[in-house]
Amino acid sequence: MDLFGQYGSDDEPSYAPAVLKKQKIEAAPEVSTRDLTTFNYLPGLTTKEIAHNVPYQDLARPTQGPQNPFATQVSAPNRNVLTGYVEDFAMSNHHFDAMSRTYNNFGYAIDPNSNGDVYVGDVAKAAAQKGATIYETVKVKDKRKRKGAGDPADVEGYAGPWAGYEGERVHVEAVGPTEAEREAAEAASAASEASKKARAKASVDEATGNETSIFHGKEECDYLGRTYMHVPTDLDVDLLAESGIKDCYLPKQLIHTWTGHTQGVSAIRLFPNSAHMFLSAGMDGKVKLWDVYHDRRCLRTFLGHSKGVRDITFNNDGTRFLTASYDKYVKLWDTETGKCISAYTTKRIPYCVKFNPDADKQHIFLTGCADKKIYQFDMNTGDVTQEYDQHLGAVNTITFVDDNRRFVTTSDDKTLRAWEFDIPVVIKYVAEPSMHSMPAVTLHPTKKWLACQSLDNQIVIYSARDRFRMNRKKTFRGHLVAGYACEPSFSPDGRFVSSGDSEGRVWFWDWKTCKVLTKFKAHDKVVIGSVWHPHETSKLFTCSWDGTIK
Repeated sequence: MDLFGQYGSDDEPSYAPAVLKKQKIEAAPEVSTRDLTTFNYLPGLTTKEIAHNVPYQDLARPTQGPQNPFATQVSAPNRNVLTGYVEDFAMSNHHFDAMSRTYNNFGYAIDPNSNGDVYVGDVAKAAAQKGATIYETVKVKDKRKRKGAGDPADVEGYAGPWAGYEGERVHVEAVGPTEAEREAAEAASAASEASKKARAKASVDEATGNETSIFHGKEECDYLGRTYMHVPTDLDVDLLAESGIKDCYLPKQLIHTWTGHTQGVSAIRLFPNSAHMFLSAGMDGKVKLWDVYHDRRCLRTFLGHSKGVRDITFNNDGTRFLTASYDKYVKLWDTETGKCISAYTTKRIPYCVKFNPDADKQHIFLTGCADKKIYQFDMNTGDVTQEYDQHLGAVNTITFVDDNRRFVTTSDDKTLRAWEFDIPVVIKYVAEPSMHSMPAVTLHPTKKWLACQSLDNQIVIYSARDRFRMNRKKTFRGHLVAGYACEPSFSPDGRFVSSGDSEGRVWFWDWKTCKVLTKFKAHDKVVIGSVWHPHETSKLFTCSWDGTIK
């Protein structure tokens, strides 16, 4: 049999048995067996994996070695935010908000690295409130005890539900100054008030002691003893007739130019009823009285303001007038004699001044100032009798409406407010997002409408009755007045609306159709005011910042 096994051919392949090798599998990773107690392993900041069982104390040690003086937070190896490294911490949004609100309200919060027994912030308060959060209530142990109700049979001793608390102090005498101390304080207060009034009066007297006036003419009276206050009767026009009874026409040519102011003219006012004279307020601090007829010359110059005059106004009969100046004074003048009767001040710049038109209230006037208030003065006493304080900006205009029972004011706060006279409460407040400041307002001859010069280059119309609504069908556009308080005006018959603009032109509109009728160049600078003559059919007065009146 062995021979058969050894029998074979060289051509046949040999079938030798295969030898299988077993692979050795190691489940544990390769770990250094070196004793770590013999050296300290210091991993780098950029190390992601560690092949040694390093103790936690070694991992928590600070970075060893000298500090790089040129290193910045931007070059930090573990930087994950703009300013450095922020470590992630697992915390719910509710717990974070609770701790944040607790710290903002109570001054303490739980340390997130602790097990909830360590606090940061006001530890004493946390211990007093037992670590209560903002969402937890702290029960107060020291609850006050009520006194006994008493025996109902005892009428005088029975307290019932009105019994107080134990330790409560009732019927305790008030602690305060004695009668002598109170009298001394009142006397000191009265003396201080008297000294303030004396200083204010002294300042007014100092500012009002140099008023003068210059009469420009040969004689103040004619051969009949009449002054320039007398209404001329030797004219073709009846100056004492009712205004607006004749049809008016548009002016076509220049008649006369009055010159005399060295700076711009801020306002002109015609003499009441007759309009045979007019006043002009200049930025040179002078007020001039001019003659409309005859020689058309300057009759008198009133000197008394140290700065420009902003506004002027006549009383009903024209015997007196008020001037409001940038020197913070309002002064009362006599038209005929040129004397300054009195001066008033609120220590603020007055932007407008107006007499009460009622015949029995000619001793009262209103002035709107830069401190957002309207002051009501009594000329008999010189005191402020009322203050209207609702505006949020400087008061620009005051216009009496509704038979002088009410007045309308406009301001830099882009609002229009209506008031009851002598009652400092707004009865109508008009303000819209599209409104602009309205620094000039004129009343229609029918006294039913208010023409307000808006700084968005248009004249808007408001009702002068109870509702003070805007008439959106009547809007006059075309002129350029942005930034200037150009005063609009009406013809005596109410057919035409006129206004100056910033380019020295005068514009005319038709009241019914709101169409532009004509415009012409009148001055070299802005035309700040325009007034129609109440008795002439086609005469218009204009004043400009070029110092002329036409």
